[in-house]
Amino acid sequence: MPNINKSDTSAAFKTHMLTHTGEKPYKCSQCTYASSISGNLKKHLLTHSNEKPLKCSQCTYACADSAYLKKHLLIHSSETPYRCSLCNYGCTRSGDLKRHILTHTGEKPFKCSVCNYACTTSGDLKKHVLIHTGQKPYKCSL
Repeated sequence: MPNINKSDTSAAFKTHMLTHTGEKPYKCSQCTYASSISGNLKKHLLTHSNEKPLKCSQCTYACADSAYLKKHLLIHSSETPYRCSLCNYGCTRSGDLKRHILTHTGEKPFKCSVCNYACTTSGDLKKHVLIHTGQKPYKCSL
């Protein structure tokens, strides 16, 4: 017997049916983004306007996505959902834990294509590559 989705409203049912057809009727007029959910398009449009309506009540952080605000709020609490199994390190973001684990393994996944330099973060590699290109991205205007 097929799995029949039952929705509370006709709008919810129509949205559900779009998951089967792959249709994405909500299209951004400024880029190629499209979605089957109108709320996703509204959230996406904020990326073009740089509007950040959601504000942290404890600092100056602002964003357009409630999931990002929720994740940000963890830095103001003592809650550290990501814990290192090798030491007592704890953090609020999974990316920070992944970077921390590299201190135990000694792994340096970011490698320079010009020389044998290797490092643990993409930011460090970008800075290093400037040595080879001779670029100086920051200029004093005084």
